[in-house]
Amino acid sequence: MFHNFKEVEKYILDQGIKKRLALANAHDEDALEAVVMAVRKGVADATLIGVSEKILAILDKLGEDSARYEIIDCKNEREAGQMACQMVKEQKADMPMKGLMQTATFMRCILDKERYGFVPEGSLLSQATVMEYEDRLMIVTDCAVNVSPDYNDKVKLVKNAVKLAGKLRIDCPKVAVVAPVETVNPKMPATVDAALLSKAAERGQIKGCIIDGPLGMDNAISEEAARHKGIHSPVAGHPDIILMPDLCAGNIFTKTIYYFAHLISAGTLTGTSCPVVMTSRTDSPEDKFNSILIAIMQC
Repeated sequence: MFHNFKEVEKYILDQGIKKRLALANAHDEDALEAVVMAVRKGVADATLIGVSEKILAILDKLGEDSARYEIIDCKNEREAGQMACQMVKEQKADMPMKGLMQTATFMRCILDKERYGFVPEGSLLSQATVMEYEDRLMIVTDCAVNVSPDYNDKVKLVKNAVKLAGKLRIDCPKVAVVAPVETVNPKMPATVDAALLSKAAERGQIKGCIIDGPLGMDNAISEEAARHKGIHSPVAGHPDIILMPDLCAGNIFTKTIYYFAHLISAGTLTGTSCPVVMTSRTDSPEDKFNSILIAIMQC
């Protein structure tokens, strides 16, 4: 198990792993700074697609030699996204990365089954946030893609997160299915879904993990809070994965951990046939670099 992103970086370097990423609309200072960080540290090579004069200006500002990069001039953000995806399809790059562009534009490229086929049949594209919490890495999903997942969607969200956990050396991850309350209330569908997921895992219908829910966020994270409420669970207080009830809760939570708690984090897409680096425009260069590390681990 990795305890922090520094350990992930060390593992990648010790294994001699280096991947090529294609940064779409690369004329974004924070995204490009993260890529430069990855190149300097020796974990990645990069193709930069976007407005070349702006890319060169940012590289110069960062004190970086532009000769270390393949730079493709492109003035249209959708075409830049398509070029990045095409490079991955043709195995000229290992992963596409979102730069200065609308998330919807980037997602349309990723979801284009006719051209790229990055989302296998029967798979559900989802997003996960990996964060450093206390002495371990924790996964929170879904925070950016699925608006109102139903029970069947949540089964796939769990499976995507469990697969990601495996890549991060977390064996048999503990999954906390959170809701506003920790008791089943038919008027709150999230609590019903949580109970169904927990029972399905207990019966072996969802494999490779331990699931419990519904759990409030307090007793999901704090063993003391769980004990105070009389909850006895192998998951409460020790989750490796937190499954959010919907995108609203997940998105607000991830912004809260950044702006209020200042936790170090990374964002990644799951359920795809290749790693995809999709970060928020508000993410710091360090968080974007961590997202590259997580994507490399998924190769």
